Amino acid sequence: MTEQTAAAGPLRGVRVIEFAGIGPGPFAAMLLSDMGAEVVSIARPGRGRRDVRDFVNRGRRVIELDLKNSAHVGQALDLIAAADILIEGFRPQVMERLGLGPEVALKRNPRLVYGRMTGWGQSGPLAQAAGHDINYIAITGALDSFRAGNGETVSPLNLVGDYGGGALYLVVGVLAAVIAARGSGKGQVVDAAMCDGVSSMLTMFHGMQAMGRWSDKPGTNLLDGGAHFYRTYACKDGGFIAIGALEPQFYAELRQRAGLTDPDYDAQLDRGRWPALQDKMAALFRTKTRDEWAALLEGSDACAAAVRGMFEAPDHPHLAARGTFVERDGYVQPAPAPRFSGTPSAIQGSPAAAPVDAAEILARWSETTSTHQS
Repeated sequence: MTEQTAAAGPLRGVRVIEFAGIGPGPFAAMLLSDMGAEVVSIARPGRGRRDVRDFVNRGRRVIELDLKNSAHVGQALDLIAAADILIEGFRPQVMERLGLGPEVALKRNPRLVYGRMTGWGQSGPLAQAAGHDINYIAITGALDSFRAGNGETVSPLNLVGDYGGGALYLVVGVLAAVIAARGSGKGQVVDAAMCDGVSSMLTMFHGMQAMGRWSDKPGTNLLDGGAHFYRTYACKDGGFIAIGALEPQFYAELRQRAGLTDPDYDAQLDRGRWPALQDKMAALFRTKTRDEWAALLEGSDACAAAVRGMFEAPDHPHLAARGTFVERDGYVQPAPAPRFSGTPSAIQGSPAAAPVDAAEILARWSETTSTHQS
C-alpha cells in the first residue's frame, strides 16, 4: 500500500481539517492536497478506511472521531487550533450543535478560515432542505440550458453544481481568505453555496441576454447547440464529432477541410439559416466514421475533436503526451491540475491509507504551531 509522500506543491505547509462528507467537500480537499496542503480528514468511527479506487479521497491522513463524544470533540478543537483551513459540508447549524461551529472554532484559532460547503447556502428559505447537484443547478437556470433533441433536460453529471459551482468556488474562497488572514491575522467564514457559484458561472450569459444576444429558448443560441458550427454531429459508426468553429477564420478552415462548399454556408451568423445548415452538416458527417473525421479535422484550426468516452480519454495522444492521467496504486486516474512551474503538485498518498491516531497529528502539529503561525 502506498505510503503518504512528502508534501510538494505551492500549498506546502498549509494545514487543512476536512470533516468527511460527500460530493464537493472531498473534491475540494483533494485539490488542496494535490497542491501540497496537509489535509487531515475527520471521519466517523469505522468510516476512515477507504477503497483504494476512491480517487477523490487521495492524499490525506484520516482520523476517526465520534463527534458525539466530548473528548473527541476536544481533540477536534485541538486540531482546529493548529489549522489554517477547515472544510465542512453539513446542513446549517449541524456543526454548531456539535460544539464545532465558527464562533467556537474562531475563538480557539482567530486566524482560521472556516469553509462551509452547501447546496443552498447558510441562509435563505431552502437552507435546511435536502438536495443534490441537480436540484441546485435547477433553480439557477443552468439545468434548463442542457437539453436533448427532444427538449428534455439532460443532467450534466454533477460537474456543474458539486464541482464547478461548489468545490472550485470553495477552494478559491478559502485560499483568498487565507491570504487575507496572513495580512490581518483574522480568519473568517466562507459560505460557499452551489446555487451561488453556478449563478456566478452564468455571468457571461446574463450579460449576453442583457445585450440581446441570448434567448431563453434552449437550443437556439450560439453555445447551446443552436448554431450549426458549434455542436456535435453523429458519424457513420455511431460516434460523434464536436465542432466549435466560432470565429470566421476557423469557420473558413472547417469549410475548406470538410468540404462545405454550398454558398448557403456563407451566412454563418444568420440564425434563420441555422436549422437548415444543421441538417446539411448532419448528413455530411454521417458519411465518415468518427475517427476518419478526427484524422481529417482534429489538430487543425477547424476547431474539431472526436467525442471520446470518458475511459477512452487516457489513450488520446494529446492527453498521453501531457501526462494528464497517471498510474497510482495500480489504477489510472487524473493527475493533479493545474500545473506549477516552480512548485509542482503531486498526489500525496493513497485513499486506502490506514487511519491514524489523532494524538499523532496533535503531537506533531502542536510542536510546530508557534513557528507555523509566526
